Amino acid sequence: MTAPWVAVDEYQILFRQAPILMMVLDPDLRIVEATDAYLQATLASRERDIGRPLFEVFPDNPGDPQATGVANLRASLRCVLRDRIPDSMAVQRYDVRTPQAGGDHFETRYWSCRNVPVFGPGGQLAYIVHRAEDVTDFVQQPDPDAGTPAAPALADLLHTELVRRSQELQETNQRLRDADASKSAFLSRASHELRTPMNTVLGFAYLLTVAGLQPPHLDHAEMIIKAGRHLLALLDDILDISRIEAGQLAVAMQAVPAGNIVTEAADLVRPLAQVRDVTLHLLPPTERTTIAADPNRLRQILINLLSNAIKYNRPGGTVTVTLTRHGPLVHLTVTDTGRGITPEGLTKLFDPFERLDAPTAGIEGTGLGLTLSQQLTRAMNGTLTVTSTPGHGSRFTVSLPAATATTGEPNPPAANNTAAPATRAYRDPKQILYVEDVAENRLLVQDVLAHRPSITLTTATLGTAALDQAGRHPPDLVLLDLHLPDIPGEEVIRRLRHDPATHHTPIVVVTADATQHTTGRTLAAGANAYLTKPIDIPLLLNTLDSLLDPETG
Repeated sequence: MTAPWVAVDEYQILFRQAPILMMVLDPDLRIVEATDAYLQATLASRERDIGRPLFEVFPDNPGDPQATGVANLRASLRCVLRDRIPDSMAVQRYDVRTPQAGGDHFETRYWSCRNVPVFGPGGQLAYIVHRAEDVTDFVQQPDPDAGTPAAPALADLLHTELVRRSQELQETNQRLRDADASKSAFLSRASHELRTPMNTVLGFAYLLTVAGLQPPHLDHAEMIIKAGRHLLALLDDILDISRIEAGQLAVAMQAVPAGNIVTEAADLVRPLAQVRDVTLHLLPPTERTTIAADPNRLRQILINLLSNAIKYNRPGGTVTVTLTRHGPLVHLTVTDTGRGITPEGLTKLFDPFERLDAPTAGIEGTGLGLTLSQQLTRAMNGTLTVTSTPGHGSRFTVSLPAATATTGEPNPPAANNTAAPATRAYRDPKQILYVEDVAENRLLVQDVLAHRPSITLTTATLGTAALDQAGRHPPDLVLLDLHLPDIPGEEVIRRLRHDPATHHTPIVVVTADATQHTTGRTLAAGANAYLTKPIDIPLLLNTLDSLLDPETG
């Protein structure tokens, strides 16, 4: 039997006749569509009002100097445009206009509304769906004791109080949203300001390590890299926790072979175990087990747990990883023979920056690993639990759902870009335009590109100068910082894509802004790749090879 379906040209009919109050706006807040029910409830007209600006169709009542309908709705829509998430509005009064021969007349109405973003195929915000419910009858319902003289006044008082409380709730929610937006802006700015100098520190330190230095100077350069990466790890953990709290951390759930991910994590911490004289035991699972998880996040959790189990262990101790399945859950357990944790310590173990007695014991760490691991596990629909006996070690268990037939297939492993850069010549000479206002960053990239003698590097410190230069002498590739003194990097991308001379020119963003929101927005604007500072030098070179000389890259 053929499945039922609806013809494409019938969807508009279905939408318009749906028994709900719904309006569709474009990003410029023009009305592009509405259900018949919405038009009827708001006393609007399809022929007269579709295509017009929202607040031109629905102005405030000029006869009510206290009217706040336009201001409240505009604020909600701005939140949707800015944050790209739905926004619910409190019950409020918003009178509707009834055109009459003697001039406009306004009817009192009360509404409960919700505004929802709709995204296009490239991730851009394409529309806003405005869903409304007319609650006028509820707010103005007659009092059952209306026969008493005081009833009308009491009913008016109750109506006024209801609207006032709803307005207070909306204002409180707006303050909370503003505070959250301020925190996000601060973290984004802090990330940029910290990553910018670390790009110079780690970049030149890396070049020193591959330049033939001998001990002890090579050791000193490696210490600089180690300290810098520790600072970046702390920054990344803070940003990840912030994203989780804001509900903005995306996890890519896949069918992950549990044994493989345990082996990968153990291989990464094995050098630490050898230095600390700790033995790793990986007990094989009783069956081939797959977990529904984000492989990168699960690996991050296991590395945190294994690193802690090693650092807090005793010389000659052991760390054991077991893998078991009970019903729909898979349990990954990391057991150590270390000092253990007191009952008091267990109560604050997952608090941010809590390191118990680690500082006095001289154990390195940031105090964020367990906090982040717990929240990442929750984001993947799992739990992280711990039991411990002082003097006899600790046991951490990550419990996650087993993969099912509907779980996504695993992605192929990422290429390893950590090797020292090799010098490579392209088949043809290439020219790169690097748009960057920080002199140290320009010098670093210039030194890095010594490993690609086929490339000629030109630079620009301003976005407008770069656009003029690219228009007159189109480069083979543009390296672009997003934070420029004159215009935003995203505007540079848009103009490059609109100029026929650079429409197809590859654009690689190299920025200190590591936020996911900026990454997605920039790639949607037309960038080919997005690299964050401090620059991963092998990754930068591999990216350039793939875009400039793919057959030999």
